[in-house]
Amino acid sequence: MTNSYYAPKGGHPGQDQLLTDRAVFTEAYAVIPRGTMRDIVTSFLPFWDDTRAWVLARPLSGFAETFSQYIMEVQPGGGSDRPETDPDAEAVLFVVEGTAALKVNGTSHELTPGGYAYLPPAAEWTLHNKGDVPLRFHWIRKAYQAVEGLDAPDVLILNENDIAPSPMPGTDGKWATTRFVDPADMRHDMHVTIVTFEPGAVIPFLETHVMEHGLYVLEGKAAYRLNSDWVEVEAGDFMWLRAFCPQACYAGGPGRFRYLLYKDVNRHMPLR
Repeated sequence: MTNSYYAPKGGHPGQDQLLTDRAVFTEAYAVIPRGTMRDIVTSFLPFWDDTRAWVLARPLSGFAETFSQYIMEVQPGGGSDRPETDPDAEAVLFVVEGTAALKVNGTSHELTPGGYAYLPPAAEWTLHNKGDVPLRFHWIRKAYQAVEGLDAPDVLILNENDIAPSPMPGTDGKWATTRFVDPADMRHDMHVTIVTFEPGAVIPFLETHVMEHGLYVLEGKAAYRLNSDWVEVEAGDFMWLRAFCPQACYAGGPGRFRYLLYKDVNRHMPLR
């Protein structure tokens, strides 16, 4: 089955549009619907040419604590020779439209839709759009938590379409996770995966755990339980879940429901 990846296009609603929407911001979770991603809410970043970004999450009191997440839109000919200004930042890039010309530590790579790159802290990288259509990709950033005795992770260049999803036990493959990183590799302090639900599949209990989550819906629609509320979400929506926010899911169809998932992992809880 061909994978689908929703990406925002911006634009601006007319004066005849209703003001009501599904946007929700609480102490436990947030829902940022795709309809909020308009031209007037984009941001611009130093040393990026012909590029704008929708910021989905950032460290903020009462909001995301461990990560930031952008949807980057790079016009043909645009890009950056100095994309990251924080030497402690690690990154995951995930391409949803167009082609990225990525160079990491002197080696060139081409990322097409479904393309994934893990960039460890202090990696030397550049990124450009050498194609003739806009490039859109997710950029997830985290301050790497080094541990004495563990090396920093290696650069990873992969594509979702080359990786077999891992089914959750007892689900007959209706709930599966595409993993780009070995869960047993303790060098990594964050995982970015793709979760897929076939029509009718569920998260059958209220997951309540320490990992903070960012979920961007790539495809389909579902009813998602966030804390004490059920919300409807669709392709292009973003959800943030605070640590320990209860969550569950019912993917009623008619097609698959898939999202790009961030979570922090593999580290002790800070005590100060």
